[in-house]
Amino acid sequence: MPAALLILCTWFLVDTPNSLIQRGRLEEGRAALKRIRGTDDVEPEFNEIVEASRVAQEAKRSSFRYLLRRRSNRPQLVIAVLLQLFQQVAGINAVMFYAPVLFSTLGFKTETSLYSAVITGGVNVLSTLVSVYSVDRAGRRMLLLEGGVYMLLSLMAIAVVFRIKVTDSSDDLGHDWAILVVAMVCTFVFSFAWSWGPLAWLIPSETFPLETRSAGQSVTVCVNMLFTFVFAQTFLSILCRLKYTIFAFFSMCVVVMSLFVLVFLPETKNVPIEEMKERVWKQHWFWKRFLDDDDNHHVIVNGGKSK
Repeated sequence: MPAALLILCTWFLVDTPNSLIQRGRLEEGRAALKRIRGTDDVEPEFNEIVEASRVAQEAKRSSFRYLLRRRSNRPQLVIAVLLQLFQQVAGINAVMFYAPVLFSTLGFKTETSLYSAVITGGVNVLSTLVSVYSVDRAGRRMLLLEGGVYMLLSLMAIAVVFRIKVTDSSDDLGHDWAILVVAMVCTFVFSFAWSWGPLAWLIPSETFPLETRSAGQSVTVCVNMLFTFVFAQTFLSILCRLKYTIFAFFSMCVVVMSLFVLVFLPETKNVPIEEMKERVWKQHWFWKRFLDDDDNHHVIVNGGKSK
């Protein structure tokens, strides 16, 4: 059923102006750009996309080498990799993959733990719609920071409850405490699903320049799958050793994630991909040091050696 729904939805997907222009369908790309902007005055932006597409085609054959070797690509690459790491160390996949086992281990009956897992899955799906509605209104940074606050509070509450109620001699939470734990887990999932869940994918897709976008997104997906595999394989062992402190560990990770967003992640709301360099990276207090003056790519040769 999910696969059939996915196939059905693909019929409603439309080509972006960038995609159309990259495939040489310039007039269709111009028309799509006019529809998106709601005006006929799109020539400056259209010309920028055409030029960016030309540069992307020239770099296409060596996009991975271009991505890894060029210093000006470091900000996008570092942010993309760290976002995928942070997405996993927040604990979301540990909760979603092992929710029935987790609840059973902490005193829930088998049927109740399964129902709790279904509820958290439903919350995850529905709360993603919040991000769809608000991402271009509130901005990426604001959603990530707000989501981090709610995730931190819910994880700390879960850790405190387990510390008080779950011991080596008893793992019975009781009805009221069990409801509180499920509510806090749902709050955590809800907060993640409209912040770190979708935005960890969105931000890399709009920060990589056209010439490295495909390679950059490939690296992003590979890193995410790698971290997902590692945490999925190790979570149960970590849970058995750390018990309630696993949620304290996740809480500390959320603090680190939020500090990274606050200090190092620039806002990309309403910034076209072809203007990202000038309007975002060259204006950021830290990342601008990775950009060279001559189109971000000066090579100075002195005495036969490159510097």
